[in-house]
Amino acid sequence: MATEHPSIGDDLAAWMAEQHLFFVASATDAGPVNLSPKGYDTFRVLGPNEVCYLDLTGSGIETTAHLQVDGRMTFLFCAFEGPPRIVRLHGRGTVHRSGDEFFDDTVSSFPDRPGIRSIIRCDVERVFTSCGYSIPFYDYVGERTLLDDNMGARGDEGVEKYWAKKNHTSIGGLPGI
Repeated sequence: MATEHPSIGDDLAAWMAEQHLFFVASATDAGPVNLSPKGYDTFRVLGPNEVCYLDLTGSGIETTAHLQVDGRMTFLFCAFEGPPRIVRLHGRGTVHRSGDEFFDDTVSSFPDRPGIRSIIRCDVERVFTSCGYSIPFYDYVGERTLLDDNMGARGDEGVEKYWAKKNHTSIGGLPGI
């Protein structure tokens, strides 16, 4: 049922790329644990022990704040269609913003979206799969456009104002953007 892998194999990488939803968890020694759902085409496997995702503007900045203090993070993928499967990636993450070499070299591998805050890169230390036998089936019917519509309507200057207002600190008071 549960298996630890030394790295992300091609089969796991392909399966994760097919998922419409994944989750990112992060924490520090104090304050709340954060768990964020992620959608759109925002996840990439860069190598056998390296992944990243495109961090889009949201109402909070918890993952960024946590990574800047601690670095620990976990990704979770689960099958909502097809055979049951759960994949967890445990590792240490870093935040890369526009102007950073990694960001600038990597951002073109993602579709262009309004409100891109950063790219979160993770050195994967542990790859763990389990059964997912209790995960229900769900039908994927499409992407919501609300985030793109909202950030696109704001324009670059409006997005930066939003960051200053909503993404300056985490709910635990840690520095964000």
